[in-house]
Amino acid sequence: MVYTSPALNVMIAAARKAGRPLIRDFNELENLQISMKGPADFVTSADKRTEKILIEELSKARPGYGFLGEEGGAVEGADRTHRFIIDPIDGTTNFMHGIPHFAISIALEREGQLVAGLIYNPITDEMYTAVGAKIGSDAATVWRDSEMIMKVKEPIRVEWPRMRKGQLVFTYFHFAADEELTRAHIASGAICVAYETVELPTRELPLLTPMSEVAGRMAVQEGAKYLEKLYGGRGVLLGGVPGVAPAKVVILGGGIVGINAAKMAAGLGAKVVILDISLERLRYLSDVMPANVQLIHSNRHNILEQITTADLVIGGVLIPGAVAPKLIRRADLSAMRPGSVIVDVAIDQGGCVETIHATTHENPTYVVDGVIHYGVANMPGGVPRTSTLALTNATLPYALQLANKGWQRALKESPALLKGLNVAAGKVTYAGVAEAFGMELHDAAKCLV
Repeated sequence: MVYTSPALNVMIAAARKAGRPLIRDFNELENLQISMKGPADFVTSADKRTEKILIEELSKARPGYGFLGEEGGAVEGADRTHRFIIDPIDGTTNFMHGIPHFAISIALEREGQLVAGLIYNPITDEMYTAVGAKIGSDAATVWRDSEMIMKVKEPIRVEWPRMRKGQLVFTYFHFAADEELTRAHIASGAICVAYETVELPTRELPLLTPMSEVAGRMAVQEGAKYLEKLYGGRGVLLGGVPGVAPAKVVILGGGIVGINAAKMAAGLGAKVVILDISLERLRYLSDVMPANVQLIHSNRHNILEQITTADLVIGGVLIPGAVAPKLIRRADLSAMRPGSVIVDVAIDQGGCVETIHATTHENPTYVVDGVIHYGVANMPGGVPRTSTLALTNATLPYALQLANKGWQRALKESPALLKGLNVAAGKVTYAGVAEAFGMELHDAAKCLV
């Protein structure tokens, strides 16, 4: 897939429009007016007409930009930081002699630096493009110079003042779990498209899936480690050994996190129980899970019954864009086994355990009432190579839509991306976020005008 930018798309459209009459001129060379511009340097009426079309088209899309034309010279615009550099027919001599090797050339200059360019031969319909990349000296520079920011996690506190009105931020936000974060983004006027709420017609969450897969698998890996006696755990091996029973793993939620955690735990030989409120999902899981995975309908009674004999509890509950429900209460911990472990993957959405709070990879656990709590908010960060590739595979097609079309057009044309819009120009546009903090909900579609 070829990368373009909104500015380069404007240049491409202008070149193609100017190229159509140039093809006609090339086929009717005898009718062209030709004059000398310098020694062995000619200019034709086609040069002038092509430059006029290019300036008109580029000015429509980028009003205020200046121009430096091969024929018309320099024209200063209201925007002193940007100008287009145009050669309407690069290779006029070839053009005049009927040789089909010439091109329309356009470059975009920003603050004296070339940031995009193209060469287009309308006769052969060949186009070569380049988008300049610039490495910012620091984070502040990147935020200041970028129309679109793409991250893995929500902007941290030090970045909030750097956001600006109309700037597109595309990342995991999990707004419903953090009111201060939400209000900071509302105040910024930025356009916030959240990975976690981009949703296909099938209700699949394509940008949440890869990280949920990683986190689900890691939950078992981390849980098994903290069950070791060295870390204060019960000192049990998930799969047991011949003559010794395996550990019991209870998974709350049978979604992407749950199914991946179950695969790992079952593969290690543990006794696995998945609880989910959807009977349809449980029926599906019964067809794909191995025999050592038990499927139980989720309700208060069944949750309590299962966690009292669990060695490892994994929270994988998700309500897209909303706060996770608290399924395990503080009082429930006293009924759990001392040294058992809770890994709450739902921590990004506030967690499904009442006593959970966010932790880090450096200090991942703490103990409440004898139960080890693991609440790392960015679990996939522990395996960055795997996570980066998995996330990029999923996000790149959507990022290209946003970059190439601009956020408004991209969201108009993609219902999935439209569902990702959480905050736009100071307005909350996602129901789960508005409900979490009692804020006014605005129609996302009405923000696309």
